[in-house]
Amino acid sequence: MSSETQGVTASPEAPAEATDTVVGQAVTGDGAVPGDWKMTRLLWPFMLASAVGLVPFTIYSTFLVPIAHAADGGVAALGQLRGLGGLAALAVGTALAPLIDRVRKEWAAAGGLAVLAVSAALGASGDFLLLAAFCLLVGAGTAVLNPALTAAAADRFDNEAAAGRAATLITATQSLTALLAAPLVALPALLWGWQGDLWAIAAISAVLALYFLLRGRRRHDVGGAAEKVEKPGYLESFRLLGALPGVVPLLLVAMLRTAAFMGYLAYLAAFYDERFGLGPETFAIVWTLSGTSFFLGNLFAGRLLSAEKPRIPSERLMALALLVALSALVGVFFTESLFLALPLTALVGVGHATVAACVTTLLVRRCGSLRGTALSINAAGMSFGVFLGAGLGGVGLALGGYPGTAAVLGGLTLVALVLARLVARSTPPPTMD
Repeated sequence: MSSETQGVTASPEAPAEATDTVVGQAVTGDGAVPGDWKMTRLLWPFMLASAVGLVPFTIYSTFLVPIAHAADGGVAALGQLRGLGGLAALAVGTALAPLIDRVRKEWAAAGGLAVLAVSAALGASGDFLLLAAFCLLVGAGTAVLNPALTAAAADRFDNEAAAGRAATLITATQSLTALLAAPLVALPALLWGWQGDLWAIAAISAVLALYFLLRGRRRHDVGGAAEKVEKPGYLESFRLLGALPGVVPLLLVAMLRTAAFMGYLAYLAAFYDERFGLGPETFAIVWTLSGTSFFLGNLFAGRLLSAEKPRIPSERLMALALLVALSALVGVFFTESLFLALPLTALVGVGHATVAACVTTLLVRRCGSLRGTALSINAAGMSFGVFLGAGLGGVGLALGGYPGTAAVLGGLTLVALVLARLVARSTPPPTMD
């Protein structure tokens, strides 16, 4: 048994997970990884909740103009409120990270969903101040919800490969939601408007919160004394997490990768318009290409990494994907051919999606009983990366045009590539029982 496997099976929750098998809460394995369809049947509540978590801000972005009219505010002012969500996610995700592993993860997810329900109800009012509260609460709610769901899905499997695959299925669901959410919220809005969309999300979130609350209580009752295992304190959780091999550089890789990718996406439409004359309607095809590439890359990379005997280690695949993403991103901003820019755009999406799957898989495998803490800090770091990438990309654009943007974002990816090498060198050597 490797030291990574020991880290997972030595989780304080492991005894309870084995006990919970009788009520279908955990899946013990013999080394084989269930197929995606079987996992989906087991994890669909987690996948549904993770999808719902992305919808409130999608509604806000899609209907920004009518929301601004309803609030008697400018589009720019309402757009800036969206940044409050990122700041809230960064603060709450970091502050509450150790608590994800100290409570039932289903209860943490229920709390996040309850906050989303309240926020959606407040946002439906159309009042400017309540919309500010909406943005803050959505950021705070998702900062708890997403890592709790990912960790809880991984905890359902006592095999590290299956646990990693379960986690990447949650992230793949989020990628698919990001791709499809805009048209899915626009169609029902034709019937009941954007307020109706928010009220619907409030109702769905409330029902899911109740489901996870009851689910967590059932697991608590079945776990019994097995749950009464002493867990590290608040500050001790941060210290223990930082001491795990390669975890800190891995979290930095995730933040820098997110900064590079989100900075690239922030200026992609303007680039295609200036370089190739593609208006918003035509650019929608490019955006769909990028989103589809990211979803498929995340889905299939997660599956590749979950193989009983992976053809390529996670650390090596992560470094290779970063190299591909770096080359493709720089190539996009320097090419003069639309027919070359399109496949390069797809490669950027695939490369970053593969890195995201590798990071999630490695955090789940390396962090064991601290995976909830790690995933929470990872989500907070990525929230910071969104703002870092957009800001630095804009600086590069102002100073050197699109080549300047390519240089800045490429530099972020290059630093992530160096850190990925540190992650690979820190891989714990396998040990035999």
